[in-house]
Amino acid sequence: MAGIPLALRPPGWLQDLLLALFVAYFQVRGTVLVGLTPPGRAALYLLVGTGLALAVRRRYPRAVFAGLALASVVYYVAGFPDGPGWVGLFIAAYTVTCLGDGRRSIAVIGGGACVLTVLWLATADLSPLNAAGWVFFRIGGMVMASALGESVRTRRVIAEEALARAERAERGREAEARQRVDAERLRIARDVHDTVAHALAVINVHAGVTAHLLDTHPDQVRGTLTTIEQTSAQALRELRAILGVLRADEPRTPAPGLGDLDRLAALARDAGLDVAVDVGGDARALPAAVDHAAYRIVQESITNAIRHAGSATVTIGVRFDADQLRLTITDDGPGRPGDAGDGRGVHGMHERAELLGGRVSAGPRLDGGFEVRAELPMPVDARS
Repeated sequence: MAGIPLALRPPGWLQDLLLALFVAYFQVRGTVLVGLTPPGRAALYLLVGTGLALAVRRRYPRAVFAGLALASVVYYVAGFPDGPGWVGLFIAAYTVTCLGDGRRSIAVIGGGACVLTVLWLATADLSPLNAAGWVFFRIGGMVMASALGESVRTRRVIAEEALARAERAERGREAEARQRVDAERLRIARDVHDTVAHALAVINVHAGVTAHLLDTHPDQVRGTLTTIEQTSAQALRELRAILGVLRADEPRTPAPGLGDLDRLAALARDAGLDVAVDVGGDARALPAAVDHAAYRIVQESITNAIRHAGSATVTIGVRFDADQLRLTITDDGPGRPGDAGDGRGVHGMHERAELLGGRVSAGPRLDGGFEVRAELPMPVDARS
């Protein structure tokens, strides 16, 4: 229903044409009614012309105002009868400020009003009180029309700025939502990578052991197959928990943390590593994000050791400092190919730490082997 009046509103050019015809008629008719003598032909031409000029007021606002101001000077200098011949001039002044740019439009109207005021006062016969009233009414009307136009312009600008801010805020919310979706996808991809890579590394080691023992020590095959079964089952549970966030009806399970470190170390021992865990400092509960990131960093370090270090000794150091959690995972294996820690797993460690404001360094040790160091900041509420 609110759109019906807008649909029925005539176009702007037709509105201005109707307004121009009405003002031309009103100025002529009003001057005839209030004047002591009927206006002459020249006066009628000026009254009609200043009214019809409003038909192009929106297209040429300043030119129309200047033309009507000049016509007003000619009209009153010529001594034509006073009356409502200033209506067109007032509308032109309103249009300049309403459609203008603020300060410059006000300067144009202000300058024009000052010149007109001087000329009106200089050419008017102010001895009759009613003549003086008409002059001051024209001056006040000019000021009021200009102020009304500026008020309308200001309200329009405020509305446009409010709409622009709303649109920017909406675009910002959409961008933020996309960033959150991308961040969640990246988190899921990292968790899937870490879980699958660790499980496959352990399974690969035990599959090789099974193939070696199958003919020579078949009684030991059961243990390796059991480890493969447990590792794959644990990996499936973790994958189900990771991907469960994509389904609203899927029950949520807690993400793994440092509380699962012993189980992780046991799987690494089954894969042939000699794993030692050293926890120092004032152990306490960690924020979920820090706890999960720490677990994944340790898990990826063990996975890399299984892949590249062979039957090595791995030491996992966990230290709770006052303002951060420090992790140190070292092995004494032969090192990585090229002795560089720039694989996807190490890159994922860096990303996890940086998201929390921490850092990770990984590289070969001087005395052989490989070392991963991680520092994860502890929020204030988690340190208390």
